[in-house]
Amino acid sequence: MDLLLTHGYFLHEDPKEQQIMKPYAPLGILYLSSHLRRKGFGVEIYDATFGSRQELYSILDKGPPAVVGIAANLMTRGSAIQIAHAARAAGWKVVLGGPEPANYPAEYLAGGADVVVEGEAELTLEELLPALRTGDEQALARVAGILFRGPGGEVVRTGHRALIPDLDAQPWPDRERVDMARYLETWRRHHGKGSVSVITSRGCPFHCNWCSHSTFGQTHRRRSPPGVAREVEWILERYQPEMLWMADDVFTIHSGWILRYAEEMRRRGLRVPFECITRADRLSARLADALAELGCFRVWIGSESGSQRILDAMQRGVTVGQVREAIGLCRARGIETGMFLMWGYSGEDLEDIESTVEHVKRCRPDVFLTTVSYPIKGTPYYAAVAPRLVNPRGWAETSDRDAKISGRHSRRFYQLADRLLRSEVAGDEGGACAAREALREAYAEVEA
Repeated sequence: MDLLLTHGYFLHEDPKEQQIMKPYAPLGILYLSSHLRRKGFGVEIYDATFGSRQELYSILDKGPPAVVGIAANLMTRGSAIQIAHAARAAGWKVVLGGPEPANYPAEYLAGGADVVVEGEAELTLEELLPALRTGDEQALARVAGILFRGPGGEVVRTGHRALIPDLDAQPWPDRERVDMARYLETWRRHHGKGSVSVITSRGCPFHCNWCSHSTFGQTHRRRSPPGVAREVEWILERYQPEMLWMADDVFTIHSGWILRYAEEMRRRGLRVPFECITRADRLSARLADALAELGCFRVWIGSESGSQRILDAMQRGVTVGQVREAIGLCRARGIETGMFLMWGYSGEDLEDIESTVEHVKRCRPDVFLTTVSYPIKGTPYYAAVAPRLVNPRGWAETSDRDAKISGRHSRRFYQLADRLLRSEVAGDEGGACAAREALREAYAEVEA
């Protein structure tokens, strides 16, 4: 074995997800596996989702040690560090990749990584694995797209690696190497239908200043409609899911692609329910018709705020009116809508919160999800608030979501904003009145 791929997410350690129970296979490492196996490398996968930390550590201890590649994101930081420590103690070389490690290379290298992969990892790992076998630092230095410790302890960055130009030339993710039946069974047991995730593109070219582009940059590459349709057809035949999750950052980013994909699916006689994410400015009547024809039952729209002033500060590039229009287009075609909303962006005030409440009431989405904005390292938003960030615990024990922004309204203030929104949408006048009064009283509360 040349490489053991794993990730830091254990479902049984996540109380919130145990209530939701909508897990998906880790497509990132499954794409790495299929690429490297095609190139002749011996690759094994430990899918931690339904596994246990003890079982993974037992595999590492048993060996024989080789290279372990750990995918990490801002939510699995601490878990990935623990796995890295265990792997190093058992004699493995440790490679960390995913959306977050390149934003904190010194911390991840200090936390047990021998190498941090920056950006898209397929081509990088193809060169990195032989270089690690040599044990030669100069060999590492010739591998573009990585970071490691130099002889003086300094972080060495080897430079940018070009992205894969033709995604159609890449093999499909190695779904057969993980327990897909368990994913589907979990979905069916909790929701009455099984779901499989599909990625048709990589990257997002838009400039929302709180959104991270650490893996693919502000680029957008897409597979061909026939290529995606072939994969979907295979998934339907092999796993027989009742629905799909089209996991692109913005599924409807290119109208011509959607129309060609709809034509290809029609030609194959395929129609499967799915949900996806869009931007309000990337949805037209014609696209909504195509989504309905394809079987789309829910579209998620990044609304973020009902205040145009806040949307402009975020550099969202959309208007409140476009969001309302997009939701109307979906509703007219029987497509459910979900809204993502964000409290606490810099400069947000009571008036902006009231605007968001009114916005959601007018839109009448089928579902909406709220969060309090948090600065992800490497984004313009992070740079803007960095001088005011306070982390009450150690770096490895927290995530960027846990950082407090000194001087911002308190967490309780945003909990009250959430209560106001939900009371208003539910038509609970008494609850809304109480929440509004408490919100105003909490206005002066700020993060220390």
